[in-house]
Amino acid sequence: MNDILLGVDPREQSVPALVWAVDEAVRRGLRLRMVVAVPPGHEGLRYDALAHRSALRMQAESALANAEDLARELQSGLRIATELRAGAPAPVLRDMAARAALVVVGSRRLGRAAEILSESSVALPLTAGADCPVVVVRAPEHTAVHPPTLVVGVDGSESCRAAVAFAVDEASLREARLRAVWVWPRPVLSHDDVAEGLADRRRLLAEAMAGRAERYPDVEIAEEVLRGHPVEQLALASQDSLALIVGRRGRGGYTGMRLGSTVHGLLHRATCPVITVPVPERDRSGSEDRSDMARARRSQRHSEPHGEPHSGSHTGTHTGTR
Repeated sequence: MNDILLGVDPREQSVPALVWAVDEAVRRGLRLRMVVAVPPGHEGLRYDALAHRSALRMQAESALANAEDLARELQSGLRIATELRAGAPAPVLRDMAARAALVVVGSRRLGRAAEILSESSVALPLTAGADCPVVVVRAPEHTAVHPPTLVVGVDGSESCRAAVAFAVDEASLREARLRAVWVWPRPVLSHDDVAEGLADRRRLLAEAMAGRAERYPDVEIAEEVLRGHPVEQLALASQDSLALIVGRRGRGGYTGMRLGSTVHGLLHRATCPVITVPVPERDRSGSEDRSDMARARRSQRHSEPHGEPHSGSHTGTHTGTR
């Protein structure tokens, strides 16, 4: 299975997240799998608890049907599967992410502690633990900015290398420009030391991006070193971006942290979708091979007539897991 996985919130469906997932499924020629998770009850078998559980399930089924209807209005030929699962949303989506190309979720009030720490919190625990890239759509893409631009945060870490590989491929998919940004915190240094430090970081940035232009000649890549706080500078860059792409953990923070502090801050402050990329378990060369296959699929799709449904297109399937 290699789907675009969309987490559907039955209480407050994120239309920007659904639109983003539909567009990405079309770009990649993949099926869109929409999932609603219904948390288990905790009050035993009392009648009122069972009635509440039944109401939750009906609400979830309605949300799933509405999401599918909207997706088909946006792209009539899109292959769609729908699924109702029992369990807390974050663990359900995290388990399914092992067989997905991307997971897409909306973002509800990430600034509120009650939302972050509650059982229904999804964006933060999913971003920290999923085996595939996670897209948190807090705000729509900035599509009115020209040329269309993606931003990738670079810091030379292993996680950053995975983000760069994803970002260049995504820019090629979208025919977009890519800004590779290295943010250097402002140290208390002499003028000469600052000049030397900037030159050193420009060299490290160039090393991190080496070979990408040759592999993706269709992508314009701009390399920039900015000074300041990484969250602040990348959040500013997000104001003109289709999406902001970062590795799950950078060089800073504590070794045991599953989610870097920069990513955590960007999920609260970025004004475009944030794509967090984990370090792949397989050899990096395997990912490059998959990128070549993705480019071949794109070339094949571009040669096909537009507006026709995919050969494997079918109506949504609905399964319930108790």
